[in-house]
Amino acid sequence: MRAPATTSHSPYDVPRPAARRLRIYSIDPSLAQSLATSAIRETCIDVPWEDSVQGELLSGAMDESEERDTPLGPGPCGEYVEVIDVDPASDTCYQPVDLSDPYLLAQDGLAPSDGNPQFHQQMVYAVAMRTIRNFEIALGRRALWAAHEGQYVGRLRIYPHGLREANAYYSPGKKALLFGYFQASPVDPTEHLPGGIVFTCLSHDVIAHECAHALLDGMNCNLTEASNPDVLAFHEAFADSVALFQHFSLPDVLRFEIARTRGDLRADNLLAQLAQEFGKAIGRTGALRSAIGETPNPAEIDTVNEPHRRGAILVAAVFDAFYAIYQRRTADLYRLATQGSGVLPQGAIHPDLVARLANEAGKTAQHVLTICIRALDYLPPVDVTFGEFLRALITADADVVPDDEWGYRVAFMEAFRRRGIFPREARSLSEESLRWEGPDLTAADAASQVYLGRDLSHQMRDWNLSGNRRVIFERLRDARQTAQSIIEQTRGYKQRITRGLDLDRFPFEVTSVRPVRRAGREGQFLLDAVVEITQQRPGFVDATLDEALARGGEPDFWFRGGCTLIIDVETGRLRYCIYKSINSAHRYERQRSLVAGQGAGASLAATYFDSPSGEEASEVFAFVHRGLGGAL
Repeated sequence: MRAPATTSHSPYDVPRPAARRLRIYSIDPSLAQSLATSAIRETCIDVPWEDSVQGELLSGAMDESEERDTPLGPGPCGEYVEVIDVDPASDTCYQPVDLSDPYLLAQDGLAPSDGNPQFHQQMVYAVAMRTIRNFEIALGRRALWAAHEGQYVGRLRIYPHGLREANAYYSPGKKALLFGYFQASPVDPTEHLPGGIVFTCLSHDVIAHECAHALLDGMNCNLTEASNPDVLAFHEAFADSVALFQHFSLPDVLRFEIARTRGDLRADNLLAQLAQEFGKAIGRTGALRSAIGETPNPAEIDTVNEPHRRGAILVAAVFDAFYAIYQRRTADLYRLATQGSGVLPQGAIHPDLVARLANEAGKTAQHVLTICIRALDYLPPVDVTFGEFLRALITADADVVPDDEWGYRVAFMEAFRRRGIFPREARSLSEESLRWEGPDLTAADAASQVYLGRDLSHQMRDWNLSGNRRVIFERLRDARQTAQSIIEQTRGYKQRITRGLDLDRFPFEVTSVRPVRRAGREGQFLLDAVVEITQQRPGFVDATLDEALARGGEPDFWFRGGCTLIIDVETGRLRYCIYKSINSAHRYERQRSLVAGQGAGASLAATYFDSPSGEEASEVFAFVHRGLGGAL
């Protein structure tokens, strides 16, 4: 995250604020109209402070020769996102909200309102910025959006009223989030009560979900390519998990549900459900998705391939791990509250116990969310599976917290095993087997690997990871070129260290270099470099791996391999090489069978709803089929 500014734009030398407080709907608007939940209808959240245009002008900080962040203007339009409130269906352009208006600053923004387009703009901005902040804190670096044809993209565009239909999705091609609105089904068909207009841009869950898609795409665009059944399901499950665990950062809702469920978060509750209003509005009986699934069935993972349903298995596994950790962290509170029996008496629990349980639940949820986000840097660059996500979770957490006092890693391993999720290549489901292994290098290899780490360290050691995002993007691009050149020219180690690649037969590309900042065992900050390298070879539905190379013409799909190198910048030492072999006949056959069985492909453009139509039906997150790759 960006460090607080040391200078002030105030004539009174007041320090720059760390955060801006904005009001949002803490639950879906229809629930806010219910007497049972109206008390928690809204809340204030802190979002990273962005200086206003007026503040920049008053302070004289508008010198174009200086590196500076983009000031926050009407829209809101800031450094990370630009809210554009154009409604193509009605040919309307709504006046943009100015969050720097002194009256709005004094009142934490506009009051929640279904019918006020300016509040809709405020809502999407606030939740998107909160989601971005969670990623930056977890990864120790500033968030970058996916490049457009290799060029820097400073802002993600957000259209609160971009669609007149029951849909919302992230568009990598437009670098935008598009939210729809629609006429809901009647609340009670027997009484002919109107359902009203439902705005997806007023759902915390939908906004966080779509923003997570954009952030994940900014880290690795290959995760939209459906080379196995887990890839697109992982995109969906990860976005759902972000939305889910951000629920626990809303204190009023958290305390309300802890009190109502008497601390039992496995009971039916608002915190574990996603987009309740929209599920009911399109005729379902409850939320669109829930983390509280049925009794775990390890065989289910082998029979479910639809991305949303398959992703729900992963979400349920992560939530199971969270709940097990929460139970362990609160066991002493239950013992104290029950004189050692652990069984609460009938009736409402004490407010002090509610507060303590809520504190532990919020803390645990933030830990689990951070672990999940950190794991993204420990995944192979292509063809990701749920089992590899488990390995990434275990390895990333062990690097930061070697002792695991509260058993977080054991909880993840147990929860994933109960859902039938495990890496096929692991010898066992112990922590030692699940952690990615470091490279087995000879003395010559160990000496030669320093070339890559040393040259990258010269570029990265003096980086200000909280500095200007465009400068960071350009330095990352330079680092990619450096890594590409070193691997091409240094024959002494390129084949031995970059495992999974075939550098003699296929061109390769360094697709990403990014820094990872983490705390060491003694509290010091350590800096790693994550280097992703990929290759591709043609694939045909009617040809084996070896036969495909001899074929001519347009391929039916591209088969990719690659590796993720994690390098200690300080020493140049290669810590991990996480790879997918470009010569794997097993992976090729799996992808060939998947492509052959998909027909025209399946779209994930409708990330919350079932039936995409119109332009979004051909949008990204599509299966690669018949030579037509999904837009990346």
